[in-house]
Amino acid sequence: MKKQNKREEILEDIQRIVIKVGTSTLTDENGQLDLQKMKKIVVEISNLQDKGFDVILVSSGAVGAGMGLLEIEERPKLLSEKQMLSAVGQVTLMQVYQTFFKKYDKLIGQLLLTKGEFSNRKRYLNVRNVCNAFLDKKIIPIINENDAIVSDELKVGDNDTMSALVSGLIDADLLIILSDIDGLYNKNPKKYEDANLIEVVGDINEDVKNMAGGKGSKFGTGGMITKIMAAEMATKIGTNLVIVNGDDPRNISRVVEKENIGTLFVRKNKKISSKKYWLAYGTNKKGEVVVDEGAEKALLSGKSLLPIGIKSVFETFDRGGVLEIKNSKNKVIANGISNYSSDEIELIKGQKSEDIEKILGHKYDDVVIHADNIVLIENV
Repeated sequence: MKKQNKREEILEDIQRIVIKVGTSTLTDENGQLDLQKMKKIVVEISNLQDKGFDVILVSSGAVGAGMGLLEIEERPKLLSEKQMLSAVGQVTLMQVYQTFFKKYDKLIGQLLLTKGEFSNRKRYLNVRNVCNAFLDKKIIPIINENDAIVSDELKVGDNDTMSALVSGLIDADLLIILSDIDGLYNKNPKKYEDANLIEVVGDINEDVKNMAGGKGSKFGTGGMITKIMAAEMATKIGTNLVIVNGDDPRNISRVVEKENIGTLFVRKNKKISSKKYWLAYGTNKKGEVVVDEGAEKALLSGKSLLPIGIKSVFETFDRGGVLEIKNSKNKVIANGISNYSSDEIELIKGQKSEDIEKILGHKYDDVVIHADNIVLIENV
């Protein structure tokens, strides 16, 4: 993981920036909103917009703000209590942001999202259009998960993941994650004095993932491992990601100015399309099919999935559902959009394509999943 290029080269032509701010950055040790730090973050974002950058803010802090307002010291375990705190705290959070941004003549817009906005293709494209409309009007979108109403089924889970999904949604050039640590270390710097900060990561392999351990603070939900997973997602869509310490909000500008701080995760040269990014990370899978070795080989070579290669089908889904495709060893090898329902696939599995119409009485396509609608897991 040696530094392969200068940051000036890696981060050239940056235009669209997502900034993720976590609860630990926005709140003090008692869980109260740190107004001075929030003001400094607003100054940084305002300055970036004045310089011509498009900036999107993914902000945690609603639950933490609610805890502070209600003087609750420990994050509750009951979902209903978390949702109540989020609803109370989100109002305060946005009020503070609006007050600060208004001082710098900036307009903001709030977007509260769930997994549903990323799972449903139409809703996904709608949110993408809304974000672009904000940016066209020089309005700063402030995005958070809609914790007040979201169920576990539709929960993204943490704003590190949310920020990576947003980066893919709006084709960001750079994602900056403000953390309570300087970046990724080769070992825990709180335990080991000889821990070294890793400046640049070009390949997120198992060694890199193993370096990320431990959970977040009592007020937050994330940890270094969620940031590494976010980096893995973001770099595959073509977004550079930097994890940097949020204690000094001026680090935002330092990253954009290409100073050598934090850990830079370098985007892939061959990015996947936004549609395949959505298939890989954004959507909820409706079911699964298991395929034989011949079909697996065909899929890995970029071909479509034929009914003859399907051994079994699980769960109930309609035509257009997104499926996990597993091999005979039960390993997920791809995701794809099905041309047929689960009931239809049950009838045509193991059969030749020319027999589909005879079996079903109709035929949508010769293939169950077209290659254009398949994303290989090993390629994302």
